[in-house]
Amino acid sequence: MHTQPQLAEAGITPASASWAITLDDVSVTYANGTRALSGVSLSIAAGEMVAIVGLSGSGKSTLIRTINGLVPATSGTVTVGPHVVTGLRGRHLRRLRGHIGMIFQGFNLADRANVYRNVLVGRFAHTPTLKTLLGLTTARDRDLALHALDKVGMLEKVWIRAGQLSGGQKQRVAIARALTQQPSVMLADEPVASLDPPTAHAVMDDLRRVNRDEGLTVLVNIHLMDLARQYADRMIGLRGGEVVYDGPAADATDADFEQIYGRAIRPADRLGE
Repeated sequence: MHTQPQLAEAGITPASASWAITLDDVSVTYANGTRALSGVSLSIAAGEMVAIVGLSGSGKSTLIRTINGLVPATSGTVTVGPHVVTGLRGRHLRRLRGHIGMIFQGFNLADRANVYRNVLVGRFAHTPTLKTLLGLTTARDRDLALHALDKVGMLEKVWIRAGQLSGGQKQRVAIARALTQQPSVMLADEPVASLDPPTAHAVMDDLRRVNRDEGLTVLVNIHLMDLARQYADRMIGLRGGEVVYDGPAADATDADFEQIYGRAIRPADRLGE
């Protein structure tokens, strides 16, 4: 299990420890009849960094979204830390999501607001509604936001409007926003899909550093297996909603690629530098 030296040095104590994740025979069938997951069983230890890889439509996004209840499991059980996600509703589901940071491909930032205000959104789940509506923040909220921005190398952009940032910078602000939430789990759904290779590597390095420095459980969906092999500890390969590979990311071979993707590896399948 990792330690959390960076937060300790800043005088900030994490709200809660990292959480383990368990999926027990989880299946998801959408209303149109599409079966996105089929009997998936996984145990992810607290503090692991796991990459989920596979073709578009393999079930990657569905799997990661069952963890915070954005997609309900049709059958089976999802457990995150002390919470059984399956069946959670209302304030109980909101409470769970307050401990799960989520990073999206499309960044989901308010372009007209500055970076600081965007990152403070991460505190909303832990702030009384009236204070949120009035825009009131505590010194601790400010410290968490600034520390998170420093963590991803974006502190100098704190007063810049989010709409003026590049795609890579926006994704780093999104990571800082999730960190400000003080999550026990970090989920990233295709966070580098729209980024150029050098920027994609930089964002993946940020996620790996968050995992290693702060001991945070990190799950990241990525299309390219070479990124998984380079940055994750463990790789889970999905094909047709089923797990076809689960093992150390560094040990995954081109033959494993063929099993996951159903064809031989091509030059275009490698991101490059």
